[in-house]
Amino acid sequence: MSAVSEKAAPTTGEATETIDGFHLLIDALKLNDIDTIFALPGIPITDFTRMAQAEGIRMVTFRHEQHAGNAAAAAGFLTKKPGICMTVSAPGFLNGLTALANATTNCFPMILISGSSEREIVDLQQGDYEEMDQLAIAKPLCKAAFRVLHAEDIGVGIARAIRSALSGRPGGVYLDLPAKLFAQTMDAAAGKKSLIRVVDPAPAQIPAPDAVKRAVDLLKGAKKPLILLGKGAAYAQADAQIRALVEQSGIPYLPMSMAKGLLPDTHPQCASAARSFVLPEADVVVLIGARLNWLLSHGKGKTWGGSGAKAAGGQQFIQIDISPTEADSNVPTAAPLVGDVGSCVSALLAGMGSGWAKPPAEWTAAIAERKDKNLTKMAEMLGKNPAPMNFHSALNVIRDAIKARPDAILVNEGANTLDFTRSIVDMYQPRKRLDVGTWGIMGIGMGFAVAAAVVTGKPVIAIEGDSAFGFSGMEVETICRYNLPVCVIVFNNNGVYKGTDVNPRGGDMAPTQFVKGARYEMMMQAFGGVGVKATTPAELAKALDEAVASGKPTLINAIIDETAGTESGRITSLNPSAAKKK
Repeated sequence: MSAVSEKAAPTTGEATETIDGFHLLIDALKLNDIDTIFALPGIPITDFTRMAQAEGIRMVTFRHEQHAGNAAAAAGFLTKKPGICMTVSAPGFLNGLTALANATTNCFPMILISGSSEREIVDLQQGDYEEMDQLAIAKPLCKAAFRVLHAEDIGVGIARAIRSALSGRPGGVYLDLPAKLFAQTMDAAAGKKSLIRVVDPAPAQIPAPDAVKRAVDLLKGAKKPLILLGKGAAYAQADAQIRALVEQSGIPYLPMSMAKGLLPDTHPQCASAARSFVLPEADVVVLIGARLNWLLSHGKGKTWGGSGAKAAGGQQFIQIDISPTEADSNVPTAAPLVGDVGSCVSALLAGMGSGWAKPPAEWTAAIAERKDKNLTKMAEMLGKNPAPMNFHSALNVIRDAIKARPDAILVNEGANTLDFTRSIVDMYQPRKRLDVGTWGIMGIGMGFAVAAAVVTGKPVIAIEGDSAFGFSGMEVETICRYNLPVCVIVFNNNGVYKGTDVNPRGGDMAPTQFVKGARYEMMMQAFGGVGVKATTPAELAKALDEAVASGKPTLINAIIDETAGTESGRITSLNPSAAKKK
């Protein structure tokens, strides 16, 4: 179908060009430089997916909407453009909703576009095909939600969705498109005029001068300062400014997992190997794109030198955040610095001036001592070669692979698999690590891996616990279908956390057990990819090197000691029975 068609004018008989809702939507997206859509075809969007592909938009279609949504979210994080996910109505919409809520929680710009039933039928509850009031359901779970009923409003709907997803704190947006909207037609010239190219949807937010001075004055008096980098710092793409702040100030820094690589993890000022020391000892902490949520013990308790649920052990916080309401969310914020990361970091640098005094040597020397001690202990663990492999010996292989290919993107999920990878595998470049983020949910693996490969073209190494892989494993077909340079490594220890649980009554296997000796690599082989079983570090290294070099879709079934791992990794305390034992 062409973008326009002809019909006779009602009075003169002359032919006029018209355009339908399908092509108005396509043109509105293309006008705003949207070149990729992650989707799952079905009524009422199947025709749209065909037309969009014919008009030059890349359609990446999945086997489940949640993974298409996760891909859109990851694309938004990597590109600073809203990732687009398109689903069918009702069940398809609900499948995509988990990804939309996760994107909003993680501050990833994403737009979920879903077809829906007609308003008049939904409002009277007359029982339409997949009838559901999708707009009402989506509203509490995203930044904004809009519905477009008329073809002439498609341009406005797309513009509002893009601006909402990107402005201020980024997040998820829902756009509801009833089925009959697509078939509506209007004058082609008027349709073209109705489209909007969004100008500067995320303008710089300059921090107030008095707020900058307050922060600089607080830092000047610090004896044990610390910079804490969150994934918001990575999203901001203010890499040069952040490096300048760290290196010119001389302040040690601690990256959260998705901020790893903003500066290399091997940088002399990186305090990751001394995390448990620097958090309670620091007196002034600069939060850059990081929130004092559960990942940082809410800024309270023993992690920060306090006791139990009490406030931090005397720390004062400088918090850089685009949202003014983030300050004081858990503990007092002594110096809130509201604005975009790049502008705030640049303002801090300017305020510090050229005569800035580096942190006291006692502080940096104490950190270096603990780093050396912990890194030596880690090296001893990594140097062992037990049979079967454990997390350390397997991850030592991946550590070397990332060092050799620092441009490769690491996707990571699981419990122990996540925790060990985060602490063992060093990152060297920004936005090369994607993981479960703020919610800590499983199931992001294959969606994130597909998005990373599609939008960057770089090799992707997805490190998956065998439980986590189960949430999205069918998407290996998607990886094969698009011939993406993705190597999936499943850490197979026969169960959730470990494979040694037993049912004390006999009969069924324990709830946390999986089929022993599962051949995950055969899933990739089934769709034409490469499948390898690895039982030793040497076999794992060979398979991984070949996968990265070839760029072929690959799955490595890495056999891990089934006794390795702990309950829920490092968040065992969140399990009520474990907490009760304390």
